[in-house]
Amino acid sequence: MWGNMVDCNMCGSAGTKPLFRVKGFDLVQCVRCDLAYVSNPPDPEGLRKLYSAGESDYHSELHDPDSAASRRMAAIAARHLTFTRRFVTEGRLVDVGCSSGEFLLLAQKAGFDCSGIEFSEESAIEARRRTGLTVERGTLHDTTIEAGSCDVLTLFDVIEHVPDPLADLARAFELLAPGGWLVLSTPNIDGLFPRASRPLANRLDYWPHPEPPHHLFQFSQTTLSRMVGQAGFSVEGVRHCNIDLAYTFGTPATLARMPKRLAYAALFAPLAKLGPMLNMGDWLYMAARKPKAN
Repeated sequence: MWGNMVDCNMCGSAGTKPLFRVKGFDLVQCVRCDLAYVSNPPDPEGLRKLYSAGESDYHSELHDPDSAASRRMAAIAARHLTFTRRFVTEGRLVDVGCSSGEFLLLAQKAGFDCSGIEFSEESAIEARRRTGLTVERGTLHDTTIEAGSCDVLTLFDVIEHVPDPLADLARAFELLAPGGWLVLSTPNIDGLFPRASRPLANRLDYWPHPEPPHHLFQFSQTTLSRMVGQAGFSVEGVRHCNIDLAYTFGTPATLARMPKRLAYAALFAPLAKLGPMLNMGDWLYMAARKPKAN
């Protein structure tokens, strides 16, 4: 279920260079502004199916609090909260793409007035059940939240999934009060591991950093900062991290059964671990602020 070929979301250019092809999807890079994106994304129905628990073992597993995926997400939620509280510690917070609600639970305990928005219907139901909070099913563009009424909007590992990230950032700007905070995270295509492994991607038909078609965009700190600024925000802080090594490369048990993948992990996992120390992590956080009213 592929959609039509698309131009660059940030600058509108149709000029691209190929980066990686997998499952029939083409990850390309804009020759004008360097934004990386899937040039032949799924159509809306295809995207809906990707985030249905019936189609995704990952989303189904998140609904089991004892699963490895759920425990991993709880640990990541704690990291999200730590970064968020570097910039803002109170107010009305809306978690966009709240999944099954792990971050909402922690943010509420920390004193924020919380609600969520979730694209997956099954995950939205689970988040409501787990948190008891208001969780709308849909996107930023479907929400009933009033413009200018939010103090904090969080988009953790969301911006890479949406078909029109610039429009989502513009909508976030509209929903935030003057002086409000946008806090987001996303994989970093310019991280040490992605950069070092990219030359082998097409040769090996394997590049675990991007995840087409789930990830429709791949940002760097530069391209994300530029797009956030284009939407009207001022970038106030960035933190480089690495994606959990077991998630990227596989668990030890899995690697033990797959010698080629074990060799790949042995070559590149040290670079993934080293990346954040050089401000080249394969995952980054960004905090940006809407200007205060004059």
